[in-house]
Formats: sequence, structure tokens, C-alpha cells
Amino acid sequence: MNFTITRQNLHKGLAAVSASIPSKTTLPVLSNILFDASDDGVWMSGTDLDVAVRVKVPADVKEPGSLTAPGKKLQEITRELPDQPVEVTTRGDQIELRCGRSHFKLNGLPADEFPTLAEVDFSEGVTVTGKDLNRLIHHTSFAVSTEESRPILNGVLWELRDGEMKMVATNGHRLARMGVAVGSTGTPSADFIVPPAALTQVQRLFNDDDELSVARSGNHLGFRADTTEIFTRLIEGQYPNYDQVIPRDNDKVAVIEKKSLESAVRRMAVVASDQTHRIRLKFEPGRVHLNVLTPDLGEGHDELEVQYDGEELEIGFNANYLLEVLRHIPSEEVNFAFKAPERAATIEPAGEDAEDYLCLVMPLRLLD
Repeated sequence: MNFTITRQNLHKGLAAVSASIPSKTTLPVLSNILFDASDDGVWMSGTDLDVAVRVKVPADVKEPGSLTAPGKKLQEITRELPDQPVEVTTRGDQIELRCGRSHFKLNGLPADEFPTLAEVDFSEGVTVTGKDLNRLIHHTSFAVSTEESRPILNGVLWELRDGEMKMVATNGHRLARMGVAVGSTGTPSADFIVPPAALTQVQRLFNDDDELSVARSGNHLGFRADTTEIFTRLIEGQYPNYDQVIPRDNDKVAVIEKKSLESAVRRMAVVASDQTHRIRLKFEPGRVHLNVLTPDLGEGHDELEVQYDGEELEIGFNANYLLEVLRHIPSEEVNFAFKAPERAATIEPAGEDAEDYLCLVMPLRLLD
């Protein structure tokens, strides 16, 4: 293998695929990036066996070939190279870099030791915009579970329907659901449970103005735009019926200025218990009182003016869950809806042109 490439292109390619390399692995080849040089450029690939990233960068290829080489080390070297063309050659299982007066040799591993990437036929996929996909990911993926006891909740449910797509994530204590209208694709409906690690790569590598092709092959899902491809193993199983847990009869609704509520909750969280993070919200016409009492630490009180004319009600929440939800709501004001102290509350954007976005937070029991 022998090719010449600009330092910028080499660094860009390495940065794109290096994030998919596991930090610790018992399989040495997974710490490497696969270089595959052909007549029209160089493909670079990295994988942790669950998520794989493949990018093609322009280069002047004199001799095609393939080899794997240490990804993080190459990235660190390239970052410090002068802005001059880099000549990359291989000799046996060694890769050599020459740039100006700099010269490096690194030990690699044969290309056939690198895991085979998923074969996905993008011609049979659907097309989505980077903007829609990135918005859905941003507003929902924070709510996934990190507990290993229910692996199905460790993924984000992505529902594709003709004219609409939705993403849902929950850990059983909080839930986020967002939908966006998309152009009619005429493709059959599909549901995927996607690991958040793959969605993080999608957000990182695709821009809002990218047109993405998304296609499935067996238990793998592929994303492609221009010369960048991401493949992920899907989480198998049946996602719980999230629609059943979203309350339809929350008749007490408070309209609250989001930033004021966020600030007040953050202040209360300082004094909340490290175990439960519980804060109390007491709603009465025109205002909400926030209270915290932690016996071994102290107490806090705050109040806000709100638009509320329902009957008085006191309800407890995990402050961290509330803050996460408020951070992701895309509006200045929120509709905070509830029915009883032991029933799930919903938080939605307020306003005429509010987006199709709903978050649910389970209350905490109030112990007197």
C-alpha cells in the first residue's frame, strides 16, 4: 500500500473513525483502524463489534492495499504533524508515515484479522434528513436506561411510519417521546431499537443538511451520507408498550416559565438527599412552592409564580430527572400536567406552535 494524502484529510478521517475504537479490549485488532486503499481514495474503518464507522477520504493512491494500524497513536501523531502532504506506505505488517522531516513506523496487524463489517444494501433503505434525525436523538436519547437488568430499555425505540417518525426512550422512571413529520416515503413501517452509542456517532458525524440513507440488513442498521457510513447491531426484542403508561387524564395543568423552574430546581437540588434527590412541589392557584428537607443537611424553600388555577396539590420528584427533562424541552414555557401525588406527571412544550414532544416523570412518594 502506498498513498499520499493531505494532513487535514488524514486527520479528519482518523478523528471520524477513532471514536468507535474501544478504550479497553482483549482483542488487539479492535484498537486498530483498517486502511483500505483503492484507486479512488482510502477507506478507514473502526469498530468495537457493536458500532462500526467507515469513512472514505481522498488520496493519491500509487499502490492499492490494506492493513490495520493503531488508531489512537496514528491520530495523536497526525495531530502534531506539519501542514504538508503525508506519504503513507506499508512494509509487511508495518505502516510508515513521512511528512516533511518527520518519519514514523508503527506495527500493525493483517487486514484479514479485522472484523467483517455488516453488508447493508442502501438502495432499499429510506431517506431522512440529518436535521430531523439529530433533533429526535438529542431530545430523547438522554432518557435511556443504563441498568443491565432490562437490556431492551438500553436502546432508543425508533418508529418509522409513512409521513412520520418518532423516537422514544425510557428507564422506567422517566420517558421522552418526540415525533416529526417527514415526507411520504411509501416505504413499509419499521421499528428499530438502536443503541445510544450508535446514535451518538450519528449526531457526531452527520450534519443537519445531510441527506441520510438508512437501511436494515438482518440485525444490523446502516446509516450513510456521502462518504461516511455507520453500522450498528440492533437490540433484539419487543419494546414495552410506552403508550399505555402516558396518562391521558392529567387534568391539573400549570404553565411555567422554563428557565425559572430550572433555576429553582437546581437550587433545591443542592440541599436534596444524595440518595433520593427528592424535592417537593406544592401547587396552589398562581404559584408553586418548592421545598426540600434533608435531616442531616438542612432545608430549602423557593417559590415561583405560575399560571395555575386548579386545586392545591403536593407532589415529589427526583430533582435530577426534572432537570434533565427541562434541559431538553424546546420552548420558553412548559405545560406541567398531573392528576394525583402518586400518578405520573407529563411535561410538554407550551405555546401555539409547540412541537410533538412529551416527557413523563414518575413521582416519588412523599414521606411525612
